[in-house]
Amino acid sequence: MTAKLRVNPIACSGHGLCAELLPELISLDEWGYPLVSGQPVPPRLARQARRAVTDCPALALRLDRVPEPPAPARPAARPGPAPRHDPATPSWPPTGRGVTAA
Repeated sequence: MTAKLRVNPIACSGHGLCAELLPELISLDEWGYPLVSGQPVPPRLARQARRAVTDCPALALRLDRVPEPPAPARPAARPGPAPRHDPATPSWPPTGRGVTAA
């Protein structure tokens, strides 16, 4: 399961702490408000991302879980051609024609 950072722009008051804690994924605009990259949080930065979320003074940052895309489905097996009956090969079990009891 991967996660993405999201900022609530209404709740954010532009403290900039999140960008200090996680500069790899968060930058600040000219007014000091965070700009979050849209990429998933790499596993190596998961701990720092959780800290940025918990330390946000305005509680405007959150970490949303994003389900991983499903693995591509394997194509269904195509049915092969129906077996052909060879008239020279007798069918089994015998049908009873020409068979005598011992």
